[in-house]
Amino acid sequence: MINTEKIRKDFPILGEKVNGNDLVYLDNAATSHKPKEVINSLVEYYEKYNSNVHRGVHALSIKATDEFEKARISVQKFINAKNSNEIIFTRNASESLNLIAYSWGKENIKLGDEIFITPFEHHSNIVPWQMLCKENEAILRYFPIDNNGDIDVDKFSKEISNKTKMVSITHMSNVLGTVLPIDKIIELAKKYNAVTVVDACQSVPHMPVDVQKIDSDFLCFSGHKMLGPTGIGVLHGKEDILNNMSPFLYGGDMISSVTYEDSKWNDLPYKFEAGTPNIADSIGLGTACEYLTKVGMDNIWKHEMELGQYAVEEISKLENFKILGNKSKELRGGVVSFIHDSIHPHDIGSLLDGFGIAIRTGHHCAMPLVRSYGVVAASRASFYLYNKKDEIDKLVEGLKKVEEYFK
Repeated sequence: MINTEKIRKDFPILGEKVNGNDLVYLDNAATSHKPKEVINSLVEYYEKYNSNVHRGVHALSIKATDEFEKARISVQKFINAKNSNEIIFTRNASESLNLIAYSWGKENIKLGDEIFITPFEHHSNIVPWQMLCKENEAILRYFPIDNNGDIDVDKFSKEISNKTKMVSITHMSNVLGTVLPIDKIIELAKKYNAVTVVDACQSVPHMPVDVQKIDSDFLCFSGHKMLGPTGIGVLHGKEDILNNMSPFLYGGDMISSVTYEDSKWNDLPYKFEAGTPNIADSIGLGTACEYLTKVGMDNIWKHEMELGQYAVEEISKLENFKILGNKSKELRGGVVSFIHDSIHPHDIGSLLDGFGIAIRTGHHCAMPLVRSYGVVAASRASFYLYNKKDEIDKLVEGLKKVEEYFK
């Protein structure tokens, strides 16, 4: 178990008032708050050793380079990658997925090839493959789902074939909180030598993730959803695959030599990190990994599953509210999306904000999934290690007040 009250003291923003009320922050699937350790690591970089990396021989540059590469090792250890060369720093998971599409996809996806993705995907794991399939005349297919709205692995096993060159799946839905059976899916993909991509934006921050155990070819996530700064993301790729890929961006630091006629690429991971990297935020992400490790990812995951289940139970007691997805799903994270019979989600969100309660409203960058439920928007509450059950109680009381207001 984790000591939530002790943890909350590490997050300055949780002491803020919103519209005269204590902040109840339930929008963690969009972005998380930052502990003092992460904030201090950014301040320390800018105040004490601000300098460029990999270029200078002076003391500040050497210190910055050391801390930057230490952060990469922290990320490597956090997801148990084989070595730090497999950790590519990007701006976010969207850039990581686009890197795969441009560097691997354009060279390997051919006319008539198939790419499988799930109906649960964030736009970042839909649009790059749509564009790639259009440009390379390939076919984008979607996983079959069963009567409960879950992935039908048995049916997928009959649809996957030698035409399937890539399978790209979210680890956990940012709308439904559903944890997908990626182990079974990756096992099937390997039988047909299909490259596998895992969008782990909603899993790496919340549960133990071991990339060697998962055995995906690529896996990506964003720092800002896991207590880190914005503007920093990660692409993990198997070293042999990354070595055989062409760079996505060109410029400084990603080269080993340049002449007026030609250029040669740097070794991993720098081949994919053109120009001055996001030094401070990379260091901040490393600090976030260390903070989460200290708390314990097993502890965090257990805490969030309990919060998610409690939220499902309490919101289900409200007569005119409906939860999206499979409410009886045992393996689901701390994400609950819901709709009201007659009140628009944006009105719900606006009124809750008046009580200091922050939730998400809209299609959550998963428009096809949300619309599959016959609505254009939904309300979403999402939890993290610093959230408490009494905040869910405040949410439920807030929803009752919203309903009373519209009566």
